[in-house]
Amino acid sequence: MNLNKFINLKAFAISAVAFAFVAGLTSCEEVPNSPGFEFMPDMYRTRGLRYYNQYVTATGDTLNAARIPVSGTVARGFLPAIPKGMTYDMADNLRNPIPFSPQVEKEGEVLYGKFCVHCHGDAGKGDGKVAAKLPGPPPAYDGALKNLSEGKIFYSITNGKNSMGPHGLILDQDERWKLTHYVQTLQGVRNTPVATDSTATVTAPVAEVKEKK
Repeated sequence: MNLNKFINLKAFAISAVAFAFVAGLTSCEEVPNSPGFEFMPDMYRTRGLRYYNQYVTATGDTLNAARIPVSGTVARGFLPAIPKGMTYDMADNLRNPIPFSPQVEKEGEVLYGKFCVHCHGDAGKGDGKVAAKLPGPPPAYDGALKNLSEGKIFYSITNGKNSMGPHGLILDQDERWKLTHYVQTLQGVRNTPVATDSTATVTAPVAEVKEKK
């Protein structure tokens, strides 16, 4: 090994040991339980922050760990679709804000398969495997519930009805309205846009027969 390189390495090692020793002594004097010198501790000992707490920075500024919503605002996707005080009997006035389309119907069908089929059955006949174990199975969508309005369907999905629990915390507002569209498909009658010319559309009831799976 080159003599100069050896001397430089030895000098560096001595300097490092001396620096660590001094730093360790300083650390022990300031904090008796300190493990000694740590190189760049912020790389592996990050400062923990708690949500919604306030912290004072080194410059004296106040830091919020999370943004506080502006007073009077509602988070996206959490706008109440059912006015406060509305009951099931009043829910006929609710209207589906999502236009019907084959894509929306398909998305509603997927949601139905995840959250409804176990009680209401594949075709909405109320013959799901779970419903068979209940004291009273749910009525068929194309039977006793054939004329149930979209507002009452949405209200029932949101808040629950009879043996069905509320799904308002499981499905967001758009998902519940898409599911409502699919339930109307199982009813056999729904409103769908019918073009009358190139600039206007009207809505008309369309009968539909659901294919058996």
